[in-house]
Amino acid sequence: MQTYVTYSQFGAKGDGKTDDMAAIVAAHAYANEHHLPVRADAGATYYIGGRDLTAVIRTDTDWNTARFIVDDSDVENRDQSLFLVPAEYEPMPVDIPCLVRRQKKLDIRLPGTCLVSVRDETRRNYIRKGPNRSNGVPVSDTFLADAEGNTLNDIMWDYPQVTSATARRIEEEPLTVSGGHFTTLVNQMPSAYTYYARDILVKRSHTTLEGITHRVEGEGEHGAPYGGFLRVSGAAYVTLRDCSLTGHKIFITDGYGSKVPMGTYDISLGGAAFVTLSSITQVQDIMDTSRWGLMGSNYCKDITLENCTMSRFDAHMGVTNATIRNCRLGWQCVNAIGMGQFLVENTEIYGRSFIQLRHDYGGHWDGDMTIRNCVWYPTGEHPSVLSGANDEDHDFGYDCKMPRCLTIDGLTIHDENERIRDFALLGNYRRTDVPTPRTFPYQPTRVLHARGIRCTGGHPVKICRTPELYPDLQADTDLPEA
Repeated sequence: MQTYVTYSQFGAKGDGKTDDMAAIVAAHAYANEHHLPVRADAGATYYIGGRDLTAVIRTDTDWNTARFIVDDSDVENRDQSLFLVPAEYEPMPVDIPCLVRRQKKLDIRLPGTCLVSVRDETRRNYIRKGPNRSNGVPVSDTFLADAEGNTLNDIMWDYPQVTSATARRIEEEPLTVSGGHFTTLVNQMPSAYTYYARDILVKRSHTTLEGITHRVEGEGEHGAPYGGFLRVSGAAYVTLRDCSLTGHKIFITDGYGSKVPMGTYDISLGGAAFVTLSSITQVQDIMDTSRWGLMGSNYCKDITLENCTMSRFDAHMGVTNATIRNCRLGWQCVNAIGMGQFLVENTEIYGRSFIQLRHDYGGHWDGDMTIRNCVWYPTGEHPSVLSGANDEDHDFGYDCKMPRCLTIDGLTIHDENERIRDFALLGNYRRTDVPTPRTFPYQPTRVLHARGIRCTGGHPVKICRTPELYPDLQADTDLPEA
């Protein structure tokens, strides 16, 4: 009796030269129909050319020691994924006329725990500022709710009206995709925002990707970016574990009125909830400034990083609740905007800031942040533990705030470099020597608790450099003095 499916059974050569993608697609289709797991042939090297094909994974898959060569030199459809782990349930319309932020219960019943997506097309937010400026996106939210309509994570915005709402039941049975050594021979297209997929895309909840490695070859002076090699979209309770991934080369492209850096995340998370990244490592030095950040996210809720080593954490268009624990983050540090609780614990961070609130989205965090038992290696002039920028002259689509309360409970600052001085806990978010029409006032941090801060080089630490930016601050500190 057959207990699993292999690619060779469907004609895959595994010689690293013959295009095996059609055989891989056929193997997964058969496995899905007969509810059988898939195993790659140990030691095989599968060549994947540029044909417009996607292998759909609905059963446990073990790529073990097999290698995959992904050749992007001539791609028929750059938007196509290589492997798709699809949702098992279709979204259904639900009647939600309005919502309030952090609402705990919906007046509907659901077929089980669902991912609920709501949208208000009459309003826009995330109206980006700067050389990559944009007109924003319709106000939207994705969150979990159980069969009785109890919400399982926070709703980010008020919705006086909801113009569309759907619910999709999440999968309860676990599915695992493991192993495999992937090498992408990257495209040589112009450096413009024409993103390539060519990825492993997870849309199914309760899915684990583990033990996957990804390398890139052929990066030159230009190339189109990728949307992420491991990508999670519209799913919950997804884990990425024990993966070794690549920081891609930074290219330069045209922005509005200036040149801007552009790059590729090897991990991309979008509209996902309760995602855990565990023991993810970046193959390059995390201080290599020629490399783009390893992971980025949009519209996510409840992200956890644990035991990861990478150049940065990046929450692009909002994260609700995040935890970083037992990690090492490199030259790009923590970049985030969003709301809720943000905890960084037992983590080592490099960079001019420990946490940087993204200036292109208003330096916005509506909630509290906690730093506990961490180590910081500051770089650059005038380093700050928490920094951001907001000139109070731009409408981002929401009222911008710094964290209401910043708690620091144990932070060792390696300040031996004599060129790095003038340490502050709270950075200057705007200039005070230039008159600014405060059309869109920014709300700075109101409460600061700071204990157990130690500077190895003996430099003093200030609460802030410009007290007039923090007129209502209540500070409880025991800062080191010179």
